[in-house]
Amino acid sequence: MIDLTLLLEAPAPSNPFGGIVPIIVFIAIFYFILIRPQQKQRKAKEAMIAALKSGDKVVTTGGIHGLVQHVSDKAVKVKVAEGTVLEFDRNAIQSVIPKASKNTASEA
Repeated sequence: MIDLTLLLEAPAPSNPFGGIVPIIVFIAIFYFILIRPQQKQRKAKEAMIAALKSGDKVVTTGGIHGLVQHVSDKAVKVKVAEGTVLEFDRNAIQSVIPKASKNTASEA
């Protein structure tokens, strides 16, 4: 015989959206911790590369320090020593070394 008390005590069906909420929260956390900061870094590097001009001191991704001599659409010519000019892809520039202000140069 079937015990009817077991059927009456069965738990109510759970909310079908209860399992989706933690997944949405996880995706939002993932976005704000990993994806968004990376997008900001990429935009900052693109702005730095777009602002390159002759006379800027730069460091390449290979660690070569030099002075920008010429900037074209896709390449940058960097003077690394007297009489030595190397041509790099614009994306090979890792950073631009800021020029020292007059106050910091006189203090040193």
